[in-house]
Formats: sequence, structure tokens, C-alpha cells
Amino acid sequence: KIQATMGYENDSVALPSTEYLAVYMILTAVCGFLYSFQIYVTSPDGRKQAIRALGVKLGKIGKTLKEIERKTFHLCGLLVPMIYSLMLEAGYSRKQCSLICWVLTTTGWTMDLLRLHVKFVRDNFPLDYILREKEKTQLSGACFFSLGCTLAISLFPPAIAMTSILFLVLGDMSAALIGRSFGGDVVVVKLGREGKKSVEGSIAMFIMCTCIGLGVFSTVHLREYPVMTGALVATLVELYEPFGLNDNLTIPILSSMALTWGFARTHNCERESPITGPLLWYVQH
Repeated sequence: KIQATMGYENDSVALPSTEYLAVYMILTAVCGFLYSFQIYVTSPDGRKQAIRALGVKLGKIGKTLKEIERKTFHLCGLLVPMIYSLMLEAGYSRKQCSLICWVLTTTGWTMDLLRLHVKFVRDNFPLDYILREKEKTQLSGACFFSLGCTLAISLFPPAIAMTSILFLVLGDMSAALIGRSFGGDVVVVKLGREGKKSVEGSIAMFIMCTCIGLGVFSTVHLREYPVMTGALVATLVELYEPFGLNDNLTIPILSSMALTWGFARTHNCERESPITGPLLWYVQH
């Protein structure tokens, strides 16, 4: 039997304890913010030289630098799983955390709708400089990010919800940076719904998500199977954006579903139905 002293909660489902999750999320956030600080203090010329030293072609350096600036800001998303884990460790219930998320998400959506429909707000919006051109006339990715995180936190076990959010923040960042820097250099075939995604970027995201999942569930037996399933689903969702929905919304939800299904199947290790078995596991948790 799996003991609580190995980092699990003493229940019927062996997932990491809130204490372990808090430590992991803090370390991940600290690493992310140190990276952001390094980018901030490095001069533009220094960034160009560093990117060139990594082997990025001259014609791609400008776009790569711009993508780094955008994705570095997105590392603020690491605050979500970190704060969630700390609140659980402090004694807040999942229901209370979910309620707070819904309040913040509703507020964010209200502000973004005002940006779109009220000229004064649009002209004075403080984060206008980080918006993509298409986001200036439609809801921003931040709205879908907050909704995706809120749904994941509300519907799935904490460890799975936090992992899916890390898939979104760090996995998507890896896909964007590697794809922008090296996309098409090795494999010329383009992927995605519009044929704009690269094989290199997708491989980078899959590797990053797999490493994240193996770290979060480092003490869970047979973790590699559900983790790789979740990483694959997250990568495919980023690649093809199913249902035409923003991947900031779909990555947390669909990868959480994949992780839940994977852990349920490996946890039972019985000849159960691939549908009813995971459903029972989900209800028990």
C-alpha cells in the first residue's frame, strides 16, 4: 500500500499532498520569475546576442524577441497554481478557492467587455501593448485563460488542475518560443488548422508538459502513462484548437480530463470499463 509518508494523502486515490504541491508550485513560480527578471535586466542588444548564440537565424531574431516579451508576461500565470496550492495548505476548501476564482473571472470578463465597447476604457486600457492585433477587436486571451483555470479548479482534483494550468503556461510558452525560433529549420511541414504551427514547437510543448507532469506526480506509481497522455492531449489542443475555441480555455479542461482518465485507469489496474472506471475514480476524489 502507498503510505502518506511517501507524499500522498491517506485516501483511496494516491495523488500528491497539498504540502508537496505548495512546495512544487512555489519553486516553479520562483524559477519563472527569475527568468522574467533576467529578461528584464538584459539589454535589447544582449538579448539579440544571446538568441543568436543559440542558433536562431538572423531573419527570425526580431520575431523571436517580440514573442519572448509577450510570453514572459504570461509567466504571471504561474501565480494561479501557486496561490491555489498555498490557499489549500492554509486550510481553504476547494469550494472557497473556486468561488474566489469565479469572482475574479467575472470581473476580468466585465473589464474586457468594457474595453471592447466603451471608448474611454479602450483608449486608456493599461495592457494594450501586450495584446495581439486580433485581440484589440475581440476578447483577449486573458479572459479565456481565467475561465479555463477557473473551470479546471472547480471541476478537477487540485493536483490535476494545477498541472493542466502549468501545461498551458509553460507548455504553450515552449511551443511559441521554439516554434518561432526554430520552426521549419528541421521539418518544413507546417501543422495546425491554418498551417502555421511547426513540428519543432509541438515537440517542445510535449516534452515540457511531460517533464512538468513527471515532476508534479513524481511519487505517484505509473505516473508516466497518464502524464504522457495529458501532455499529448495538451499538445494536440494547442496545435489544432478544437471546436474553434481559444486554447487558453481548452488546454486546461481537456488536459485535465485526459489526466483524470489516465490516473483512474492506472490506479485501478483492473479490467474495468474505460468509461465507468474513471468516472468512479473521479467521484471518489
